[in-house]
Amino acid sequence: MVGDVSGLTKLIEMSDDSLQTHPLYTTDRDEVDALLGHQGDPGPEHLTTAGRLLMRYSDFPGAEDIKQDLGKVMAIWGLDRSGLNTKCREIWSSGWRPGQKLDADVGSGADVDDRDS
Repeated sequence: MVGDVSGLTKLIEMSDDSLQTHPLYTTDRDEVDALLGHQGDPGPEHLTTAGRLLMRYSDFPGAEDIKQDLGKVMAIWGLDRSGLNTKCREIWSSGWRPGQKLDADVGSGADVDDRDS
């Protein structure tokens, strides 16, 4: 017995036209909220996070709230997409990497003897 597939066909057609939810939406939403709440000038972590999220969501069919809030963040910072890309390229070219503190000491400390002499 063949069942009625017209409902399934409508569901498939509807899903093709509807907006999608990105698999990283929840964590990305938290990052965008943190960017919105940041006071002061953005640092390398803020700028590269905004750049990464703009790349991720610019052509994504959904997450309109994230796209709008990233636009707000950029307006607060006085940047457009090109300006953000320029700053991100400068940051990456400087050798900076995510999680790296600008004033962090280099090395593991394994070569330092911490016994009192």
